[in-house]
Amino acid sequence: MLSVFGKLPQGADLERIQQSPNYKNGSFQNLNDTPMMAPDASYWKLTKMYFKKQLDPVPLEAVPSVQTNLRQLSEEAQLVWFGHSSYLLKVQGLTFLLDPVFSGSASPFSFLVKNFKGANVYSVDEMPDIDYLVLSHDHYDHLDYKTVKALKSKVKKVICALGVGAHLKHWGYEASKITELDWWDEYQDENGVKLTATPARHFSGRLFKRGQSFWNSYVLQLGVSQIYIGGDSGYDEHFKMIGERFGYFDVAILECGQYNKMWQYIHMMPEEVAQAGMDLKAAFVIPVHWGKFKLALHPWQEPITRLKAAAEQHSVRIEEPVIGRPIVIESKR
Repeated sequence: MLSVFGKLPQGADLERIQQSPNYKNGSFQNLNDTPMMAPDASYWKLTKMYFKKQLDPVPLEAVPSVQTNLRQLSEEAQLVWFGHSSYLLKVQGLTFLLDPVFSGSASPFSFLVKNFKGANVYSVDEMPDIDYLVLSHDHYDHLDYKTVKALKSKVKKVICALGVGAHLKHWGYEASKITELDWWDEYQDENGVKLTATPARHFSGRLFKRGQSFWNSYVLQLGVSQIYIGGDSGYDEHFKMIGERFGYFDVAILECGQYNKMWQYIHMMPEEVAQAGMDLKAAFVIPVHWGKFKLALHPWQEPITRLKAAAEQHSVRIEEPVIGRPIVIESKR
């Protein structure tokens, strides 16, 4: 078996998973029923859609980017986006790297799902030392074998969804560096970091068997900052639940892209992203999961265009990210 596929949990790791209240009938489950396909969809319809001519599926020119020295970021809480769902958070002098994919491909094979021109201008070499590598789930556009392997010497601690640690240990990470979280589990340490795993509506799997590792969103609390890290998620009641539990967020980082009505339960439509921001009581929303890879059928810039329109209608503040440009996160406390 190729290493890129990772490894399913075994032994004590599997026993812990089987004890999770979210693991039933041999698989992790969402809060509510979540079919992969909408009721009126079919794989035949989907195949026909992929063969139709698409409007602006990829950018004709290089995706805009800014070159920033990541080792010399100011002390302000801030986010630097690297396209799709990869970004660096610097909060209280600590660095958090989320779902990094720097290999140029969101696939087990480098010739498939290649990045847009200009969207892969950052690499592992540009990364500072990483205090916390945070992984939402094990899909290839979030957990990249080549990137994670290359980062190993820079990473002090890994926080990941329950079951994802099996992949990392298979790839040479020390078990002592890895903390796996089930929904509502909390990680706290001497740096004042509190990271709570919270629900998302999605699925997992790198080969044939789905649902053997979990899919998390996270709440990061550090100093005066309270940040929502969305991972991948379809829209559901969990956003309101999390907003009510935590009260507010300085920023919500939410997926916005790779959607389609045929798989509407596992990825949000842009209008639902605006609603999720309201549910979370977020001061502003940063939309990610777009701008680097083509994983759906919509025009490549449509996610941000539709979200801006919905946000204006509902008075939701949106900060449109540009690859490499720092976005300051101001606390509302």
